[in-house]
Amino acid sequence: MQDDSLTLIGPRLKSWREKRSMTLAELSETTGISSSTLSRLEAGKRAPNLELVIPIARALRLELDDIVPRATPDPRVTRTTKHVGKVQFETLSPESSPVQTYKVTFPANPVGVVAVPDPKVHDGHEWLYILSGHLRLVIGEQEVVLGPGEAAEFDTRIPHWLSATGAGPVEMLSIFSKEGKRIHLRASPTTKSDTSAGN
Repeated sequence: MQDDSLTLIGPRLKSWREKRSMTLAELSETTGISSSTLSRLEAGKRAPNLELVIPIARALRLELDDIVPRATPDPRVTRTTKHVGKVQFETLSPESSPVQTYKVTFPANPVGVVAVPDPKVHDGHEWLYILSGHLRLVIGEQEVVLGPGEAAEFDTRIPHWLSATGAGPVEMLSIFSKEGKRIHLRASPTTKSDTSAGN
């Protein structure tokens, strides 16, 4: 526990004591800790320790988590990049998230080459939002082209396939379940310069 966290324990104890409508004398009688020690502790003039905090917590009907400030976790997401074939996936959510969010980049198709759809199915739903470029989406019997600012959502149990239209790369945000993550990201992590990994 850091020193700055320790200094917050006394004021928290005072706040909880006052919420319980308990005087220092009453808390002293219940815990066996002198009123002067309790007063110094609440004012931050006495360093807290377990011998003091535990009986006070019991007297105030508190858990230690109510007294000891919890560390605020770093909200930043550790970024990793993976390639599945020539499609790049960059993580935008932590591994513990119930849904997985990625920035996905599809490469442009060679000039004059029209990709042949190879639809796949798997459990879950997928939501996507186009950041740049134009995405060719084949789902079931439908085929649509999505441009920047457009979004789509679909049941991934329906055969589906995605690709750039050929007029340049596509960047999009994609959100899917952990099952979807398992299906989509079958390749090992690679460096951003390595785009030779196979499906």
